[in-house]
Order: sequence, then structure tokens, then C-alpha cells
Amino acid sequence: MHFGLIVKIMKPLRQKLAQYTYPQEMRALGIYPYFTPICSEQNTEVYVTGHDHPILMFGSNSYLGLTNDPRLKEAAKRAIDKYGTGCAGSPFLNGTLDIHIQLQDELAEFMGKDGVMLFSAGFLANSGVIPNICGRGDYLFYDERVHASIMEGRLITNASTQKYKHNDMADLERVLQKVPVEASKLVVTDGVFSMEGDVAYVDKMVEICDRYGATLMVDEAHGLGVFGREGRGTCDHYNMLPKVDLVMGTFSKSLASVGGFIAADADTINWMKHSVRPYIFTASITPASTASVLEALHIMRSEPERNAALWDNQRYAFKAFKDLGFEIGNTSTPIIPLFIRDNVKTFTITHDLLVDGVFVTPVISPAVPSDETLIRFALMATHTHEQIDIGVEKIYKAFKKQGVL
Repeated sequence: MHFGLIVKIMKPLRQKLAQYTYPQEMRALGIYPYFTPICSEQNTEVYVTGHDHPILMFGSNSYLGLTNDPRLKEAAKRAIDKYGTGCAGSPFLNGTLDIHIQLQDELAEFMGKDGVMLFSAGFLANSGVIPNICGRGDYLFYDERVHASIMEGRLITNASTQKYKHNDMADLERVLQKVPVEASKLVVTDGVFSMEGDVAYVDKMVEICDRYGATLMVDEAHGLGVFGREGRGTCDHYNMLPKVDLVMGTFSKSLASVGGFIAADADTINWMKHSVRPYIFTASITPASTASVLEALHIMRSEPERNAALWDNQRYAFKAFKDLGFEIGNTSTPIIPLFIRDNVKTFTITHDLLVDGVFVTPVISPAVPSDETLIRFALMATHTHEQIDIGVEKIYKAFKKQGVL
């Protein structure tokens, strides 16, 4: 039987996707910076595939330096021995372990809330909770520079949504004034804005939200372990933790594992446990991750010297960059943005620094506006001043080479 000539035609969806060639263009230039394979533990120095020397790590979110702590490793091993490697189900069904309950209870006490829900990722906490508690007929207000997980929740929700200017309390009040007093309103912000390192005015937000009857939710992903008593976050830093309605946090930064949580009042937790789809239909965080988070939480609370060392490093590095004339914006955290304002130069500097033994993170649009590209210099409690000096010196050299300074 003759079927004739078969002509292979690219399907329309494939045609659309094939038009995205920016990564290939950067690879052709030899400066593509993503998916760099690290072949060692996360520490102040790491080993990267293709480089035969240690690389100074200034691109990590391990603010307290706990990712390679032997106590966390042992806790994870014990949990695997007892529970196995996974839960084989969601918390709603067969995936709740007694150590999950222990972690929930300890986090609820730590955050001063009635209850806590655990998620397999911080991204799922934000993207799942926001559209669940704020739906049709409700109103959602968000800072224009919130994390992508909050933006994901905004895209999913059926609520009316309105952004306000970054950290602009007058603009937040302006948009709230337009909504009926009796309407259900949710305001969401990052506590620490993860790319540029500035901090939300949580105290003023509490006052404004109370005035307009709005519920306030704060993402503490980059605030936990950094701000507040025993590392409770920015809400506690402002003495506002009891007055913030929902607090979200992650386990992948200071708590050195993976996963996330939401802390809130009993009624809110009861509603969400029975209706948030990413919670009900996603497998629980692993026993090893749960045990390591518990151990990290205990260490964070019992060793305040780690937080003190982190802030000592922040002040030391901040002064060094400022004295050399770097543009570092409004940061007041261990995240120090070094502005470049050019995509290709940002990638080139990132590549040159890796070759020179320094790992930093490039930040381009859509994470920041296209004219505000930067490299993100992030500190750990375990960095030494000598390591910071080396990093600053090499970054200065790379910036000068590209004509940024």
C-alpha cells in the first residue's frame, strides 16, 4: 500500500515554544549562568563541575549556614531509618506522620499562632493559600515586587486584584480606600524582598489593614532566621507578629531543608486544611526533610550567636561595597544587590566571577524590571571576613572590567 510522501509539520504550540531562543544565544556567547552543577555540599565554599578549585559561595539562601551541619544530617538519617524515604501520600490522607505533627506544634508555638500547615514547598504555600482564601467577590492587594509564588496565587484567584507601588504605604491606603468597607480584603507582601534585600513596613501595614478591615499575610521566606527574636522574622522585628493574620515561611533558607508552612488562627487553619488543593493533593514533605527542619529550628533558637555572626558579616560586607562605590539600593539585610542594569553585562560578570572562583546569582527580568538587573550577593553566618574580602575584591575587578564602576 502506498501512503505517499509524509510531510512533517511542526505543530503550532511547538512553533511558538521554539521561538524562545534567549538561552541558546547566551550559551553561544559562553555566558549562560543557570543550572550550574554543584558537586559538593552547600557551604561557604563549593565545588562546581568543570572547575578544579573551590568556589566561594555568595549565591546561597542558607543564611545561618546550617545546610551541612552534622546534627541535621544525623536527624535526617534517623528519620529515614524509622520512616523510610517518603510518605506516599498527602497530609490529608495517609501522609501525616507524628513528626509532622511535632513540627506543626513547635512552629505554631514559635510563631505565636493557633496552628500551622506544612507544605512540600514554600511556593505551594503561597500559590495555594492565596486563591483559596480570597475568591470571587473578594479583593486581593499585593506589592508590585512580591515573590513569584504570590504572583502565581494572584493569577489563579477569582478575586479582584490590585497592586500597589513597592513599599509605598500611601499607595496601599489609596487602593484600599476604593473598596467597600464590608468587602473581604487580603493584603499580601514579602517581609524581606528577596532580590533587592529591602524590608516591608509591617508595622505601618498592620495599622492600615486594621483601619480598612483587611486581612494581612506576610511571606517570611527570607525573614526567618534573620530578623526578630530567635529568628521569628520581620513581623516579630516590628513587634507585630500577633497582629499579622497569616504568616508564611519556607524551610529552604535558614532552616536548611525544603518545604514551607502557613501559620494562622484556628478557624483559618481549619478551613485551609480541608480546601487548599496543593495541600490536599500533594505528597507530604519527606521524613528526612521534616526531621532536619526540626533540628534546624532547635539550633536556631538555642544558638543566637549564629544570627549575630550573620549580621556582623552583613555590616562588614555592606561597608566594603559602599566604600568602593557600588550601587546597592535600599537593602538592610544579608541580601546585597549589586546593580548592573544590563542583561548581557550581568551574565558576563556572573560568568567571569565563577571562573575567578566566586559564585553569585544573576537577577534579570522578570524577577526585576529590565533596567534594574543586578547580581545578588548573599551572606551566611559562617562566612569569614577573609572570604568576604576576597569576594568583594574579585567582584570589584569584574565590575571595573565591564565598565560598570
